Amino acid sequence: MSTPKRLRDLIREIRSARTAADERAVVQKECASIRDSFRDEDNTYRCRNVAKLLYIHMLGYPAHFGQLECLKLIASQKFTDKRVGYLGAMLLLDERQDVHLLVTNSLKNDLNHQTQYIQSLALCTLGSICSAEMSRDLAGEIEKMIKSSNAYIKKKAILCAFCIIRKVPDLMEMFIPATRSLLNEKNHGVLLTAVCLIDEMCEKSPDTLHHFRKVVPQLVRILKNLIMAGYSPEHDVSGISDPFLQVKILRLLRVLGTNDTDASETMNDILAQVATNTDTSKNVGHAILYEIVLTIMGIKSESGLRVLAVNILGRFLLNSDKNIRYVALNTLLRVVHADYNAVQRHRTTIMDCLKDPDISIRKRAVELSFALINANNVRGMMKELLSFLENCDPEFKADCCSNIVQAAESYAPNKRWHIDTVMKVLTTAGSSVREDVVSILIQLIAETNQLHNYTVQQLFKRIEDDVSQQPLVQVASWCIGEYGEKLVSGTCEEDEPVQVSEDEVVDVLEKVLSMNYCEEVTKEYAMNALMKLSSRFRTSIGRIKAVIEKYSSSRNVEIQQRSVEFTCIFKKYDNLRSALLEQMPLIESSRSKNVLSDSLENSNSQDLLNTGQPATTENSIPSTEGQQSQSIMDLLGDVHVGAPTPMSNGDQTSTSGGTNDLLDLLGDVPSLSSPGSTNMPPPVNLMDGLGDSPPAPTMNGIGGPSSLTALNKNGLLINFECERENGQANVTIINVKAGNSTPSVMSDFVFQAAVPKSFQLQLQSPSGNSLSPLNGNNVTQIIKVNNPQKQPLRLRIRVTYTQNGNSVTETGEVNSFPNTLWQ
Repeated sequence: MSTPKRLRDLIREIRSARTAADERAVVQKECASIRDSFRDEDNTYRCRNVAKLLYIHMLGYPAHFGQLECLKLIASQKFTDKRVGYLGAMLLLDERQDVHLLVTNSLKNDLNHQTQYIQSLALCTLGSICSAEMSRDLAGEIEKMIKSSNAYIKKKAILCAFCIIRKVPDLMEMFIPATRSLLNEKNHGVLLTAVCLIDEMCEKSPDTLHHFRKVVPQLVRILKNLIMAGYSPEHDVSGISDPFLQVKILRLLRVLGTNDTDASETMNDILAQVATNTDTSKNVGHAILYEIVLTIMGIKSESGLRVLAVNILGRFLLNSDKNIRYVALNTLLRVVHADYNAVQRHRTTIMDCLKDPDISIRKRAVELSFALINANNVRGMMKELLSFLENCDPEFKADCCSNIVQAAESYAPNKRWHIDTVMKVLTTAGSSVREDVVSILIQLIAETNQLHNYTVQQLFKRIEDDVSQQPLVQVASWCIGEYGEKLVSGTCEEDEPVQVSEDEVVDVLEKVLSMNYCEEVTKEYAMNALMKLSSRFRTSIGRIKAVIEKYSSSRNVEIQQRSVEFTCIFKKYDNLRSALLEQMPLIESSRSKNVLSDSLENSNSQDLLNTGQPATTENSIPSTEGQQSQSIMDLLGDVHVGAPTPMSNGDQTSTSGGTNDLLDLLGDVPSLSSPGSTNMPPPVNLMDGLGDSPPAPTMNGIGGPSSLTALNKNGLLINFECERENGQANVTIINVKAGNSTPSVMSDFVFQAAVPKSFQLQLQSPSGNSLSPLNGNNVTQIIKVNNPQKQPLRLRIRVTYTQNGNSVTETGEVNSFPNTLWQ
């Protein structure tokens, strides 16, 4: 048999291969030669062949056929064979291999070997490939070796115990007694590995953590000796004594001091001493200071120490090394909530990082800047962030816009500033703005009645010459459609008014519709705005009608459909146009939205008690003094289930005592529903589902509509007109009419209703929320009740309003509906 190729020759031959195919050919030829050699009984060159096979494995080629040969080398008595065999076992074996179990006996024999180097090989291999079974079989041997007097063996045994505990945490108790005395060792390696082992034990077990809190004074003493000792060349790095051990001890102190006042107090002094005495001119000093900061912020440290830690990070921000600046920003972001005021002192330096050429630093600086915004600095911070938004990377724009809008909503000093800021975001970021920002601004504008003139004029000025910013055009189109009459009025309380004619407004919206680069949803907003302006403008109705009709043959199906349906309104239902195109009701608060969305998901369940409420403003449900339930939303809590107190038709009970809530009287668990959409969707078809029929439901009562009085108290009169709906015998339509006979206005008027579980209720939006005095005007509202089981109709009502500065709440039950409605 010829002598096999040496490892160095194989390496040279593989490196000389010019192509991947040549390299594969060399490897395949050598693997075939190695297989033939393994079949031979001669063991002379087994070690060389396994070494070559390990190199081939490192290159990424399969070498599993050498696993058994590694075990044969491990069983050899020669140290060189064992070394290659154990190395092969660490590389080629893991606990998923069946051969893995065969190495356990060899490991046990070598752990008890007289030669420390063979013991070391076995310890390294066990730590690398140990399985749960192998750990349990050999844990006793490792525990004995931890007590060895040989520091070389002791530190490797400690690391092996570290790996065993990670694999089988139940074996931790076996190593605790031996570990307790390791902190008294003088050897650097033993101390370092012992600290790592204790750290791992404390992370795995709260009981062990409590046990090792007793060693905090001992750790403090070791750390103090490290920083106070003179120059030690053996473990010195850039003039700092044993920085690796210092970092590990600081980490362990952080684990032991978490949520423990006594342990934290013990280590406060040494932490301050290390923080002030560590040299910051070298990178190794920065590593120790970084760990100091994490430890101070992770324990119950003193306030002065926390300020010191934040100041250390502040110095990091001034460092020329971008890696150190990144670490400082990242750490400040983690600790900003621990000491908010201390981080605020470095706000100027943090804002300067927004201009850093490194994108990673800019990203962390942006995140930290948003975390620092509060009511006191919101104006200055927003100015800087808006400036950053103008020139930032495209991948930052969407998140930055959303965060600016969220911060403005939380800390806006006034509504005017809030609106201006969000409009600036739309103007600056363009199409990078997410859809939620459009909805947020629309909701904000709708809620701010006193700024409608200012807002619509500002938006019109921004899109008059440039309609390329799609989100901005969408918001502007919505506002022009809702408040177009304010735009041409020429009045503005907040700023110099814009002088604009009706034709100029129509010109801008027509321009939006004609631009090819405008998105489909933007054109939908513009089409809806034109339709709404037909009820707000006086001299341009004919032109609006012509513009809308022009798009009846549009290639865009959605635009075409809207054009056809809107034209149909002009031709067939012009008498309904003004009512159909009234201003949108105010959008509900976010709290109402959450409750409402939960309700709508379950609206098809017939087991629910159904209640309805109109879309109202955030404060549209006033409370009576002493009342427990502040709004209809509060009634979703713990509802008392009991028999309701009987009440005749027209009887009312004031809820000022908080004992007769609307839903309590029904004795059923409620679920809210509401007719109005809570989110601001893209414009919808005003005539969806109309076909050739009027939008209002057709009523067909038996012998004409039935009228009855639901409430008559303190000048408030509420009448019901009830009829069946055509084509649906189980559906009753109730037309609610509310009037005010007193000489004072009733504002913030809200009507709500609830029915038992066997019914389904739909409460549509009211015609208004204010009752003029002396029956000046009525508020009307439609209720649709589905009665699938044809039971006697019973309705619980609740009315709230404000009069002469007082909030009034009235409740009652209506149960005298005519039986013709369900029979």
